[in-house]
Amino acid sequence: MLAPDVVTVALTDLADLLAVSASGDAEPAGLMPARQQMALSLGWHIILACFGVAFPAMIFAMHVIGIRRKDDTALELAKRWSKVSAVLFAIGAVSGTVLSFEMGVLWPGLMGTYGDVLGLPFAFEGLAFFLEAIFLGIYLYGWGRMPPRRHVLMVLPMAVTGIIGAYCVLAVNAWMNAPVGFDIVDGEVANVEPWAVLFNQQSFLQFAHMWLGAYMVAGFCVAGVYAVGLLRGRRDRHHRLGFLVPFVFASVAAVAQPFMGHVLGAGLDERQPAKLAAFELAETTESPSPLRIGGLLVDGEVKWAIDIPRLGSLLAMNSPDEPVPGLDTIPEEDHPPVNLTHLAFQTMVGIGSLLMLAVVVFWIARRRGRDLLENRWFLRFAAVAGPLAVIALEAGWIATEVGRQPWIVYGVMRTPEAVGDYTASLWWLLGITSVVYTAMTIGAVVVLRSMARRWREGATDLPSPYAPAAHADAGAEEAVR
Repeated sequence: MLAPDVVTVALTDLADLLAVSASGDAEPAGLMPARQQMALSLGWHIILACFGVAFPAMIFAMHVIGIRRKDDTALELAKRWSKVSAVLFAIGAVSGTVLSFEMGVLWPGLMGTYGDVLGLPFAFEGLAFFLEAIFLGIYLYGWGRMPPRRHVLMVLPMAVTGIIGAYCVLAVNAWMNAPVGFDIVDGEVANVEPWAVLFNQQSFLQFAHMWLGAYMVAGFCVAGVYAVGLLRGRRDRHHRLGFLVPFVFASVAAVAQPFMGHVLGAGLDERQPAKLAAFELAETTESPSPLRIGGLLVDGEVKWAIDIPRLGSLLAMNSPDEPVPGLDTIPEEDHPPVNLTHLAFQTMVGIGSLLMLAVVVFWIARRRGRDLLENRWFLRFAAVAGPLAVIALEAGWIATEVGRQPWIVYGVMRTPEAVGDYTASLWWLLGITSVVYTAMTIGAVVVLRSMARRWREGATDLPSPYAPAAHADAGAEEAVR
């Protein structure tokens, strides 16, 4: 469900959007609309991609609970979630296709130069997407038509292909942050090693970080739906189970994520020192370096930040006194948009820490016999945890991709070199895309709310568009009743 290298270039541009070229050179006329186009497309699509990666595992867990415990409530939840997954998958397929075309249209410099380098992971991502679609269809229409234990196994290929597709996209993104697998000979790309790109050293860690983020987004969003139901007095087992299963997934991811992020950041001072300096708002090299909370860089001076002595060195460099390399050690033309990178990074870390604390409190309280599902303040927080996870995810991608600027391929190609030489036509494309995405958002909300309303009214099954006539008619009659 993830679109090819869109995940990498687009949020690269979401930040560049707000930045003026540090070198002062004239930028291509198409750079600004291209960045806005990719920011809109990726920022919208990446949320759906999280459900494509994480939702199948939650459906599988719920379905297994239903089979092993002969639990009709769990089976009904798995069946409903599969239909929601199908709606999200269909919309994600549209946005992912748009992103795929945008890569070639908006960034011909990147794809024309490095297409041979990036071809293998993109090919595997496309195959994974189609396999995921096939098994989603089999699972959807297998209800009542396949033996239960065989039917539930159809979810596993969905989960595996979602993981493979996500990994392939993240391998491309890791390559853009640390390019490998090719040589430049007489100005041309040569000696391409596609497998080196697919399995470059950063791809596994970057994938793990994004994978956990996907489980946080999907888990907290799904749990939040049932938290709202509990707040409205629907305190039956359906809502409690619907909350707890995705919340378990989100809890594990939320606790593991800060540690994975710390591991991923190790060595960033060598790979991308400008990005680390922007993360830490280090305008000069200090030993030891403080942790700066908040603050902005104004005219080369840090203002309004709260400094915690030594903690910056400890967290960023794994040392109590080793300094974080400052921006003063890096040529000015290679500085990223510092304030946007810093604030996005701190937003991600702050929300992630809050969500981790919340799940720890929930499970400790539960172990001590206190059920926070009876606490309205906790339910209110759980209801907004999904949107908070989405904000953290978007902020994390902004920090990662904006911090790489002004490079689209770090140290090799600058972002203005990758954009096409377009002008007014790109603004038209941006306008059309905005209309299409707005329509898809409205359509998704209308369809999902309609499904939820009919389920609350007692419909046990909803008509499927390609089901056999008898089943479709029966479902329609049941929905009307």
